[in-house]
Parts: sequence; C-alpha cells; structure tokens
Amino acid sequence: MRCPFCGYLESRVLDSRSADDGHAIRRRRECGQCNKRFTTYERVDELPLVVVKKDGRRQVFDRSKLLSGLIKACEKRPIPVDTLEKLVKQIEKDLRNTMENEVSSIAIGEKVMDWLRQKDEVAYVRFASVYREFQDVYSFMQELERFLKKDKK
Repeated sequence: MRCPFCGYLESRVLDSRSADDGHAIRRRRECGQCNKRFTTYERVDELPLVVVKKDGRRQVFDRSKLLSGLIKACEKRPIPVDTLEKLVKQIEKDLRNTMENEVSSIAIGEKVMDWLRQKDEVAYVRFASVYREFQDVYSFMQELERFLKKDKK
C-alpha cells in the first residue's frame, strides 16, 4: 500500500478490524520509510450503480452527494447526522438489492421524500423545494397542499 505522505510502497499492518457492519475491513498501517500512520479500508468491489438524471444524463451513484443534500435539508433540525448516514446506507442497500445497474434519480428522491415526510416536516419542505425545482410560489403551495392532504390520511 502506497504511503499517502511520502509515496513509499511498503507499509506494515498494525491493526485490522471489521468495519461498516462487517462489509469492510479497517486496517491501521505504518509506513516503512517515514513511519507515519494511516488507515485504509478494504471493501468488496461492487458493480457501479448508475443514476439516470431527469435530463437523461448518467452518473455513478455518489452517497456523499445524497448525504450532503440531506444534511442541508436537515440543518438546524433535531435529526442527528448518524441517522442520515444510516438512511443513505439503507437507500443504497435497497437500490443494490434490486439487482438493477441503473436507477432513476426520481426513485431516489421519492425514497428520501417519503422518509423525510415521516420524520420532519420542515426538512421535508426544504428537500422538496430543491428536489421538485419549484418555479414559483404557486407550485410550492401545491406541494404543501399535497403534503397536508397525505398527512390527514
């Protein structure tokens, strides 16, 4: 393993343990030249999950982008970041379990919207304002009315 500090190719493993609920191995290493320590993670190489955007473009699924959007929607709300990380992990797991290589961004957005609708109304509205791409106050009000109707059921 190449040292991220000096680029030397030899390092020794100081400690190995299970990580990410058994889906990865965390290794603590020490460089053979500069003696600095660093951590590596070993995971099963999975096929890339491709997201088909609304405009037809395709991108590799990036869990950090999804988490970032959730963090922004839940800013100053009583939802811990680790809860959001678990949600992102669950969504990715669900998507991979479908055995499809491509998934629409709409399907991902709807999963997030359903979860936020149940957990936090303000975060739901924030996420919806970006996800639904409201063009004016009228379209925003329509979404709020849909939300309130579902909430009454």
